[in-house]
Amino acid sequence: LEGMAAAHSDLIKLNYDPTFVYRANAPIPGKVAIISGGGSGHEPMHAGFVGRGMLDAACPGEVFTSPTPDQMLEAAKQVNGGSGILYIVKNYSGDVMNFEMATELARSEGIRSLNILIDDDVAVKDSLYTQGRRGVGTTILAEKICGAAAEAGYDLPQIANLCRRVNLNGRSMGIALTSCTVPANGTPTFELSDREIELGIGIHGEPGIERTAIKSVDEITEILTRSLIEDAAYSRTLREWDEDKGEWVNVELTNLRFAKGDRLLAFVNSMGGTPISELYIVYRKLAQICEQQELQIVRNLIGPYITSLEMQGCSITLLKLDDEMIRLWDAPVKTPSWRWGIE
Repeated sequence: LEGMAAAHSDLIKLNYDPTFVYRANAPIPGKVAIISGGGSGHEPMHAGFVGRGMLDAACPGEVFTSPTPDQMLEAAKQVNGGSGILYIVKNYSGDVMNFEMATELARSEGIRSLNILIDDDVAVKDSLYTQGRRGVGTTILAEKICGAAAEAGYDLPQIANLCRRVNLNGRSMGIALTSCTVPANGTPTFELSDREIELGIGIHGEPGIERTAIKSVDEITEILTRSLIEDAAYSRTLREWDEDKGEWVNVELTNLRFAKGDRLLAFVNSMGGTPISELYIVYRKLAQICEQQELQIVRNLIGPYITSLEMQGCSITLLKLDDEMIRLWDAPVKTPSWRWGIE
């Protein structure tokens, strides 16, 4: 974090005790502030996405460990411009609990705040860290799209509704070729032989849906892509803050299946140890499959954006786009790890 702050002092500042990263020009009066966070080890998510057109602040926890409510509260107080806070939360039990506490603490101090959960991983439901599906690749797509909306002057309910819609239209799945090693442990999180892969892996090294013999890139891409395209409608109950009632309420949400003619954003992500050249091989096959299924890839993102330390592997995220999302996706962004449209 100190290195990031030194390298990008024009974009971000670093707060200590508690630790969070925030926009150098925050707070911005009249703008909804967007905050996310999670365990370290997934860089550049989330600290690398703080800046114009994305996050106003990011709260990094210890490696693979949720940040604490006091980090989120102090970040909210630092970046609150008077129009409220949207917390974008990955669906892991620790994150969900701590961000809910942060929302309540912020409201107790007069800071209007809402949180939206991202739960887009089609591989596993009710995993080691999760009730329901895990939150993965769609998280940063929501941060980019909602960040642009905040820059454009959307109000808090509008941005929350947009974030919810992005989540409902995104699906992700990953694969690991190797494990990763949490520094505090010093040993691999799980064991994979040189001839094995783990399908449906989580970003903390959680088990997937199947451990199988190694396959070609095309075979792996076919499995991941078809798992996303063929994923059935998914219904679940999530908790959100109801501003009218002033309490947490259960919200019934359903993802609909992808359909022929849908416009997609295709995101091919490295888990940390996989080079860009291999990601393009994955994208090549992904594009072929989508064309065969009459799905239109109109935007893409390829690179290491959500990693798991040094893990070798990749994930694919498909997001169904509409005109509003495309416009916001194309909007300028300038952060330490993501920038386009700005000199």
